[in-house]
Amino acid sequence: MPGRRFRSPLVAVAILLGGLSSLQGAEKEYSVKGMVISVDSSALWFGVSHEKIVGFMDAMTMPFGVRQASDLRGVVPGAIVEFTLVVGDHNAYAKGITVRRYETVEQDPRTARRLGVMKRMAGLATPPLAIGAKVPDFTLTNQGGRRVSLSSLTGKVVVVNFIYTRCALPQFCLRMSNNFGALQKRFPSELGRDLVLLTVTFDPERDTPDVLAAYSARWQANPAGWHFLTGTTAEIGRVCGLFGQEAFPDEGLMNHLLHTAVIGRTGALVANIEGNQFTPEQLGDLVLATLRQPDKK
Repeated sequence: MPGRRFRSPLVAVAILLGGLSSLQGAEKEYSVKGMVISVDSSALWFGVSHEKIVGFMDAMTMPFGVRQASDLRGVVPGAIVEFTLVVGDHNAYAKGITVRRYETVEQDPRTARRLGVMKRMAGLATPPLAIGAKVPDFTLTNQGGRRVSLSSLTGKVVVVNFIYTRCALPQFCLRMSNNFGALQKRFPSELGRDLVLLTVTFDPERDTPDVLAAYSARWQANPAGWHFLTGTTAEIGRVCGLFGQEAFPDEGLMNHLLHTAVIGRTGALVANIEGNQFTPEQLGDLVLATLRQPDKK
């Protein structure tokens, strides 16, 4: 399986403590930031694809222990977290874990989020699916004109993101597509067999299958495992609603949020990441952890 190796908890402890000969007698604290890729509250640890820990460790995927299960409250796969790593002579653990909600100064996501909240307050929209919930089946049309149903992908890990092809800002839809391009390169043997990427347009009136076919060609998308999907306005609205994806027309363009969802082999929602404040490598680490999970039915 490709990608950065995920250390087991026992191996991780050995690594954390292996370089501490010069730190005997005093605990050291380090600031850590990264994306959660797995959580085991009963075993008191969570896995993180973290950035470089200055003065201690390069960027990698690593499980970190906690002192009590309540320390992991609200920590779910896909969450961006910051915490303090405490390293002593014989033990290391995470404390002060804070889940960082997506924040942006960009007008488009802020406007879309505000309008989405207003829709839900008015009873015009339902809350998005909770982590762990079974994702209801949906059927959309791909860039080749073929109908693709989520139910037909059971047994595979499915990653979903949302774009519209006229979006020209590099930090929004282009970054979402680039993330999937990176997944396609990282998981070439899994794509189509164990892993499927679904890029859904929220501008179905303009993003026809032909338009999506041209767009997918820009990314050299493998049609066996990367589908660009459109449908009727009602079909697209329903799928967007499942994941909290909001988009509103604005002078010919769109104000919109950014969501990337990971669905496990049994069809349960593993992660729903809002925003763009993560790297393609971190998304790949989350996908790798999901691919490695046993197929529990």
